[in-house]
Formats: sequence, structure tokens, C-alpha cells
Amino acid sequence: MLNFSKINVLIIYFLFLIIAIFSFLNLQNDNNKLINKKINLGLDLQGGSYLLLEINSDSLVKEKIQSKVIPTKKLLKENNINYKNFKINDNNLSLSIDDLEKFDLLFNSRKNNLVNPYIDNYRSYELEYKKINNNQIEISFSKFGLLTINNSALKQSIEIVRRRIDDVGTKEPTILQRGEKRILVELPGLKDPERIKALLGKTAQLNFRLVSDNNEFGTDELTSENGEKLNISKRIIISGENLIDAQPSIQNQNNEPTVSFTLDRLGAQKFGRATTDNVGKRLAIVLDGEIVSAPNINEPITSGNGMISGNFTFQEATDLALLLRSGALPTPLIVVEERTVGPDLGEDSIKSGITSLIVGFVLVILFMLYKYKIFGLIANIALIANLLMLTGVLTILEATLTLPGIAGIILTVGMAVDANVLIFERIREELKTEKSIIHAFDSGYARAKITVLDANITTLIAAIILFAFGSGPVKGFAITLGIGIITTLFTAYFLARHLTSLVVFNTKNNEINI
Repeated sequence: MLNFSKINVLIIYFLFLIIAIFSFLNLQNDNNKLINKKINLGLDLQGGSYLLLEINSDSLVKEKIQSKVIPTKKLLKENNINYKNFKINDNNLSLSIDDLEKFDLLFNSRKNNLVNPYIDNYRSYELEYKKINNNQIEISFSKFGLLTINNSALKQSIEIVRRRIDDVGTKEPTILQRGEKRILVELPGLKDPERIKALLGKTAQLNFRLVSDNNEFGTDELTSENGEKLNISKRIIISGENLIDAQPSIQNQNNEPTVSFTLDRLGAQKFGRATTDNVGKRLAIVLDGEIVSAPNINEPITSGNGMISGNFTFQEATDLALLLRSGALPTPLIVVEERTVGPDLGEDSIKSGITSLIVGFVLVILFMLYKYKIFGLIANIALIANLLMLTGVLTILEATLTLPGIAGIILTVGMAVDANVLIFERIREELKTEKSIIHAFDSGYARAKITVLDANITTLIAAIILFAFGSGPVKGFAITLGIGIITTLFTAYFLARHLTSLVVFNTKNNEINI
């Protein structure tokens, strides 16, 4: 256990130096960075904004229930079930049928459902119906169906929220699911959350629709940017799904900020056909039910490129382009909780954490020197190396350090010393029975290894479980603790053991006090 080849020694110290160097990157000047890596501070350490968002799936349920109209009517017709008084409500379909018993048998058959008769059986439970009176029934989504809609909308919303926040340039945001309908957003360093709230509060449902000359059937009355009320056709020419890219730009003629967009091939074909057939008419650009602009179609637009203008400031044009690039939210998002953490609280936390670390570190060093003399010095060197390696790994990963993360580092200090205490106490026992010092140290390291591994592996398992099932600060604690365990084992059984072997092999009088 005490013998090291030259290659092993080179590998040990090379690995230590490479990782330790990364820890010093946190001290470099922001203007003169050699390598752009550092440990980021979490919301509780540098301040920032905390938002708890909730999806409102009512509009999505209404949209989804409308998509069941044609399959329902088709299924009834194919099975010769007569119906009347078919109505589309906000969250259900109501109708009267002449054979309720036949419908019940058909509806509950796993081979025939209102979605698709060839898909998996479990989808049969997406819809349910209830009898109102006589032969009047209501078809609505079941609990399973609503849960499926919510889960899908929530996952899509999380992805779009992440795109929008990343596009703003916020560093190290935390975006997590909370329950069935909520999204947690933590934005370290962001002092003014109003712009983010505005961006996240818009669903960004974009569509292009023709302006109708009269109040005919199939139109919506919407208000334009200058207060003009216009009748807009319900027929959507293209939607935001056809956009490939959107960027803010400046019109050279009057320096007006605009948004330039590019359509995909299908969108370009539809847009080109619509503008060709409707030259001279006005085209409304509608965002979230409001008219952004309604310019005249002066000539066919077949290139797939266009421009949106609407008396924007450059910031508004930038934000609109960001919203269009990131895609539309499936449902509106409501801010149900908002907190702003000031930087002063974070500074106090950092000072308290550093003070705790320094006090604990100094006490451990003094204890080890008093208890084990020269070998206590070796344990202290290994402890310093351990902290450098831990910081280096966190820097390589560009991890976010939170207050619980600092607690994990402080705990690592105690665990690192614990490993060396177990080893040295075992060596003391071996020295009582062994005449050879070298053999006593060799046996001490070998026999203490199982105990040290057991103690650290069980803690590592706990850290992995915390990381897998925890979130936010809990994960931060688990990461620092897990990495600290690995660096502890490396420094105790490679670095400290090599330094110990140098002392043992260079002892001339064959007597060592430990």
C-alpha cells in the first residue's frame, strides 16, 4: 500500500494540479478571462427574482374539446346512431341521441374510441360522458384526459419559458416543474423582473388574417394599434408555427424599429398565394387577440420574408422578435407568487458561510496537528488539496453554488478529516503489534480501507438520492457533498498516502510517533 511507482506519482499530482488550477479561475478578472469558467452564485447568495407561474388550461381544454366534434359525429354516423341538438360548450359537447344503450356500449368499447380506433387501449379513457335527462348527454374529458392535457401543456410551457429566458441572456436560471400546473423560475442576479414577467405573460399566439370590408359571418371585431376597430376574418392564413426566424430591425426610411421574419416553405407558399389573391386588401397581424399592425397588400409577397411594424420602440421590437422565435405558449401563464431577494442578504449569507468554513477549517487543522504531529500536517495538506479539487470540479461543471452548497463544502471538511482519523487510528493499533514500521503503516492503510469506503459510499448513496428526488437548493447540497466524497477518497488514499510513505521511508531511527 505504501509503494508508488513513478508513473503513479506523476498521474496523482498531474490530476491534482489540473483540477486545482480550475479553482483559481474564480479569482480572474471578468475583463481578462483566459478560460470562461467559474462557479455561479445561486439566488440566495447573489439575490435575484423568484417567480412561481401557473398554467391556465381552460382555453386549451376548450380547443381540445372542439377537436372531438368531427370524430364524434363520424363515429355516431358510422354506427347508425341518430343525434340532434349538438352543441359545443366551453369544456364539453352536449347532444341528444335516440339509442343511449347502443351508444353506451359503443363508447365504452376499448376498440372504438373517439380519438382513433387504432391507437393504444388506454387512450379510450380520455373522454367520459354523463346523462343529463332522457336521451340528453354531455361528453367531456375524464380526469385522465385532463391530466394528460395539463402534463403536455406544462412540459411544452417549461421548454418555451426556458427558450425565452435563455434568449434574454439570464445566466444560470432555475426552471422546474412544481406539481401538476406550476413552474418555478429562479433568476439569480436579476433585480428587475418586470421585463421577464411581461415576456412570460404573453402566449405569443401569432396569426395573419385578412381584414373584411363588412361585418359578415365568420369575423371578429378587433382593435388596431391606433384604436381603429376592424372586422377580421376568422380564417387564419398562416400562424406563428410557420415562422423560422424573427429579428428586430430598423427601417432605413424613417428609422422605425420593426420585426423582420422568415417563413418556412409551407408558410411561404400559403403567404404568397394569399397575398397574390388579395392585392389591395389589408392584412391584419394579430398577436394574442390584438392587432399589431394591419398594412395594405401592395404586391404579392412570395419570398417567404416579411416585416411587422407597429410604432415599436427598439426594446419592444426586440422582445416581440424573441417571443416569435421561442414559439407560442400552449396556455396563458399566471404569476401566482413573486419574490425579489436583495443582494445584501446574499452577501450576509456568503460572509456567514465563509466565516463558518474558516473557523471550522482552522480548528480542524489545529486539532490534527496536536493529535498526530507530522501526520496531522499531512492530513491538513490533503484537506487543503481536497478543497481545491472540490472547487475545481465545481468550476469545470460551472455549478451554481447556494447556501446549502456551502453547507455541503463545510461537511466535506469534516468527512475528509474523518477518513484520515480512521486510517491513523488503525495504524496506531498496528504499531502496537508490528515490529516493522513500514509493515504497520501498510497494514493500517489496507485494513482501514474497507471502513473508510463503507462510510463514504453510504453517504454518497444518500447524496445521489437527494440529487435524484430533491430540487433547487437540495440538489446543490447533494452535488457539493457527492463531489466532496470523491475528492476526499482521492486525497486520503492517494495524495496523503504518498506523502505518508515519504515520511515513513525517510525515517532513519525506525521510530515514529503517531
